[in-house]
This record gives sequence, structure tokens and C-alpha cells, in this order.
Amino acid sequence: MKKSTLLNSEIAYLVSTLGHTDEITICDAGLPIPDHVTRIDLALTHGVPSFIDTVRVILTESQIEGVVMAEEFAQVSPELHQALLTELELEQSRCGKRFNISYVCHEDFKQRTHQSKAVVRTGECTPYANVIFQAGVVF
Repeated sequence: MKKSTLLNSEIAYLVSTLGHTDEITICDAGLPIPDHVTRIDLALTHGVPSFIDTVRVILTESQIEGVVMAEEFAQVSPELHQALLTELELEQSRCGKRFNISYVCHEDFKQRTHQSKAVVRTGECTPYANVIFQAGVVF
């Protein structure tokens, strides 16, 4: 049995096949997912798994260099937005690298998901709880 934190085989495969600048999206239960993008659906029920738990686990297995969020996330769901920023700060401290964090309007965010290698759908039911991670390198 796999020893590290990430047990989901689809996400483990996704992370292991990411190249520099490839993008993945982690989203709430309501974000539309483009038909041509791989969907990894973790949603079981409202809130399970949570957005922040999913982010936390994916960050244990992947090196990122860029983060994209909708501007509305900070405005409409400030507590969860702050929780994500806290996780990103912790990850930057752990890996010794700074991430480029940018914001776009929600409509542009949804269009950006079309570039993702995959969208990981959580059971989160907090508005705008979505993030795009751009893969970095460990060297």
C-alpha cells in the first residue's frame, strides 16, 4: 500500500504526469467542468471532501509555481479564501519557493479551466471555492 499522504490513484497519476506549467483545477461542487477535460470527481455529499482538505493533500505531492483564483472568492467567501492563502503560505515555507498568485473574474476563471489537464471536484459548497494550480519544478 502507498505510504505517502495521497492515496487516490487518479490524482497520484495526474500529479506524476504533470509537466512544468501544466495546470490543474480544484473546484467546489458547482463549477462547470469542460467535457474535454479529465474529471476526477471526489464529491460524496455536501462538504465531503472539503476544498481545503483536498488542496492540502494535493500540495503534499506536487510542486506548484502559480495560483489562479476568481476575484469573487475573496469577496464572497473571505474565510475560506483566507484558509487557502494560509495553506499556500505554509507550502511556500516548506518548499522555499514563492508562488505567483493572480486573480481573474469568475467568467475568465471558468474559461481558464479549459486549459487544465484535469479538474478535481470536491464536495465543497462554499461559493467560488475554486483554484487553478500551475505546476512548477522541484529544482
